[in-house]
Amino acid sequence: MAASSQAPGAKGFRWKLVAPLAVWLVIYLWPVPAGLNVNQWHYFAVFAAVITGLILESMPVGAVGFIGLTVAGVAGYIDSDPGKSLRWMLGGFAESTVWLIVGAFVFSIGYRKSQLGRRIALVLVQRLGSNTLGLGYAVAMSDFLLAPATPSNTARSGGIVYPIISNIPRIYGSEPGPTAGKIGTYVMWTAFASTAVTSSLFFTALAPNAAALAIAKKTVGVEVSWGQWFLGFAPLGILLMVLVPLLSYLVCRPEVKRSPEISEWAAKELVEMGPMSRNEWIMLGLIVLAMFLWIAGSSPDIHVPVLGSNFVNATTVVFIVISLMLVTGVIEFADIVSEKSAWEVFFYFTSLLTLASGLNEIGFIKWFATEYAKPLAGLSPSTAMLLLVALFFWIHYFFSSITSHAAAVLPVVLAVGSGIPDLPVATLAMLCMYSLGLMGVISPYATGPAPMYFGSGYIGKGQFWGFGLIFGLLYFAGLLLIVLPWLQTR
Repeated sequence: MAASSQAPGAKGFRWKLVAPLAVWLVIYLWPVPAGLNVNQWHYFAVFAAVITGLILESMPVGAVGFIGLTVAGVAGYIDSDPGKSLRWMLGGFAESTVWLIVGAFVFSIGYRKSQLGRRIALVLVQRLGSNTLGLGYAVAMSDFLLAPATPSNTARSGGIVYPIISNIPRIYGSEPGPTAGKIGTYVMWTAFASTAVTSSLFFTALAPNAAALAIAKKTVGVEVSWGQWFLGFAPLGILLMVLVPLLSYLVCRPEVKRSPEISEWAAKELVEMGPMSRNEWIMLGLIVLAMFLWIAGSSPDIHVPVLGSNFVNATTVVFIVISLMLVTGVIEFADIVSEKSAWEVFFYFTSLLTLASGLNEIGFIKWFATEYAKPLAGLSPSTAMLLLVALFFWIHYFFSSITSHAAAVLPVVLAVGSGIPDLPVATLAMLCMYSLGLMGVISPYATGPAPMYFGSGYIGKGQFWGFGLIFGLLYFAGLLLIVLPWLQTR
């Protein structure tokens, strides 16, 4: 019995392992397109195989990228000199954006160990949870407050918010299945739809944001600070944070309209937690410090003296705060070492960003832009940009990873856009990057927390797809009608 239960899984794993190799072989053997040389085409075959492995999750994502990077380096696709090829392979490990995300994962350890994240969510539920709509705003606000310093929406929404709100529906007899509509569907969908917004609102709220910005910088030279990212999306992001609980209320139609018991439950949980501990106060102070340095330190009009310098890099802020967390005992070094997800991201992003930049270095992106911008040449720059943003957003139905989506599609879209005369490539890049968090709402597999909320049983299969389409259309319309004009005026 045990053997038979393992066989399907093993068979499935072999299929997923073979698929990237098949993609590599097909492209490798395919006639080299006009305008490319053999070296460029074979490098693209490796890159396509890596993306296939990431989409199918053939093995841990860090391993997929690492293997692809090794193959490209050993084959000498970027440089035939072994020493220079090795330096190219190792270059990504010095990327500041990768270390920014790894460090921000460590922040989430502090939230978790100090219990500050749990307390924030419970306080909001206690204060706003006397009626169902207010409860929705409490859920959304919990994610909003945690988002700036939690780079993983899976860790934030799935690891902090979800465990708390999953206790709420059962107080009203709202269980997965027939009674889910009482209040459970509303609570779960509000949490899920909110984390999609916060993931786009803050640069440090979603790990792929850093990867996308690194790709945009390498591909078309676009670079923005933490504050510039926030200000560019704020008109839509703040509006959506106000509207999402209300729209979810209208779409989900919860049967329970008032929920005084929720406030009482949260109050009891807070009593059991007791007053804020030393580590909670320290963690709160460190997060405020990080926010101040991120915003003020990246502004050309504000000079923040740090160790004799008038400017502090965003990644340096992470190192400063982590050092203070270690000195004060909020976390231990063993916690950092054991944070598997952080180190997986480190290898994953490092290899993926290096491989993506390699496409540009060998001239593949330039060739692609030249060839595939031709059908758009007759269109106006604004029409072409809208079509490219639409392609980037809605093609996410074919991806289960936002990071692999960004790595596979963003360089192509930016390359095509840069080949169209008078098209504002910087605006195109920002619209694509802002859409990364928003697109996570469209399907039950579109982003990390999605399978968790889908698997809760409170949101039916048909409901999830339907709600996802409704909110996806809303978010996409907001990008075009609010963010686009706002970016064009700045």
